[in-house]
Amino acid sequence: MLVLTTFLWGGSFVFNKLGFRDIPPVNFMFLRFVLATLIMTIVCLPRLRRIDRSVMGKGTVVGLALAAANISFVFGLSGTTASRAGFLNNLFVLLIPLLCYLVWRERIDIWSFFGISMALAGLWLLARGGAEGFSHGDLLSTVCALFIAIQIIGVSKVLRNDDVYLVSLVQFAVAAVAGGILCLFIPARPFHIGLLSAGSLLYCAIFPTVICFTLQNKYQRYTTPTKAGLIYTLDPVWSMLGGMVVLGERMNGKEWVGCGFIFGAVAIPMLIRRYREWRIGIDYRRAV
Repeated sequence: MLVLTTFLWGGSFVFNKLGFRDIPPVNFMFLRFVLATLIMTIVCLPRLRRIDRSVMGKGTVVGLALAAANISFVFGLSGTTASRAGFLNNLFVLLIPLLCYLVWRERIDIWSFFGISMALAGLWLLARGGAEGFSHGDLLSTVCALFIAIQIIGVSKVLRNDDVYLVSLVQFAVAAVAGGILCLFIPARPFHIGLLSAGSLLYCAIFPTVICFTLQNKYQRYTTPTKAGLIYTLDPVWSMLGGMVVLGERMNGKEWVGCGFIFGAVAIPMLIRRYREWRIGIDYRRAV
């Protein structure tokens, strides 16, 4: 189920790019979360009476991080390729332990430092390999990885035994409100919603938003955090394949090597941690 989640997330890069052809990025993000909020409201109808101050507060906290991640995501993706954005967004896996160390002084092992160094080398190669160097879209895609890490940490630190469906509903609503406010301050060109952009909106609202958050919250508890992180490294692989097959994107040699460095920076520390967990017999399923 988590592999399926990465496939649907990877597809969102392609469908966002297709939607941007008709709809400006911020407007697309706003409409996506409005639709996701409406869909989640229908799903949560039997639960709505259980919304309380705690759910509203926690949903707002993680919703603000989600909004920041998606605002930087759409601006970043609109200024770079789906392939590059996918690999840059995936740097969140490395940023999570770094942020936890800076804020809570949680220990970082040597392999995480190795991964961070390898990721920096990959970013340098991407900057040298692209036609425009390290573009503003690449920079915002890297910033997006930071906000994704903050959102994931927020979920881990803030949520405990809360109703994940209700928290997700509030989370989506907060992201929609943030997108709506941004639309008021950023003048948009006139746009129309055609068949392709409407399909892109529906895909992004249903699959990488409502379904993926539900699958993640439901199934991630059946594996270790390390193994889950390793599975999530598939996300940029799907976005790269989608960009090449659907959008006709191509990368030169330095970009391939740079993306390979970033992928290795994420996957190698995760594989080593997973091996260590296997050696000592960690199995989170026994605690479920």
